[in-house]
Amino acid sequence: MEINIAGPKIYWTIRLFDGDSLFSKIEISETMVVGWLVMFIITGLCIFLTRGLKTENISKRQVVAEWLVELIDNFVIGNMGEKFRSFIPFVAALFATSLVSNLISLVYFRSPTADINTEAAWAIVVFIMITAQKIKASGFLGYLKGFTTPIAVMTPFNVLSEMATPIGMACRHFGNILSGVVINGLIYAALAGASSALFGLLPGAVGNLLAQIPILDVGVPAILSLYFDWFSGVMQAFIFCMLTTLYISNASEG
Repeated sequence: MEINIAGPKIYWTIRLFDGDSLFSKIEISETMVVGWLVMFIITGLCIFLTRGLKTENISKRQVVAEWLVELIDNFVIGNMGEKFRSFIPFVAALFATSLVSNLISLVYFRSPTADINTEAAWAIVVFIMITAQKIKASGFLGYLKGFTTPIAVMTPFNVLSEMATPIGMACRHFGNILSGVVINGLIYAALAGASSALFGLLPGAVGNLLAQIPILDVGVPAILSLYFDWFSGVMQAFIFCMLTTLYISNASEG
């Protein structure tokens, strides 16, 4: 087995010898690696918050855990109704994964949600659940008949409208997160260039040394990060989960 690092991707090359040499390559992207890290963080946080639960003299950690559970309970039941209580774990997991994935860029990792494949996978899962609710409410034949309303000639457009749901959810989340990553990258590059040009005006070795240090990158990007990372990351996780609950609950109405 060989491990090669090329840019943002890690390649595992597995050699199998059976007569002639047979080479196969398994590609593990940066998105997958950081995605596993996100799952590890969420799992560790859940274990930490739920360790040693009590009914009396509860700890501050348990207070936070109970507050989070009550918060997600109210969110799901408030948007979907009591009969959808079983969706609480799914929505909670979806929100936590989206939130941590969005905010992990604060510690230099590339956000998994800056890869369209991540949101596409989430949207496909949500779309399957929406379709299942529609079939459950109207029956399979009723679900198919719904594509022909109000008239049969509208069937192609209704099919496109149905497919637009997961595509729209994925692209909305992906576009907002990726735009923040790109804008932050451009700001860092611009400030580094400005820093090099400004301090390069100083004479001698001092100017040459300071021109190599992106001094202007300190401070300004952190202020902009309050919006592009914190506010936008939290809001996109909230919006994706809000749309999920609304689409699923509306689908059950037939």
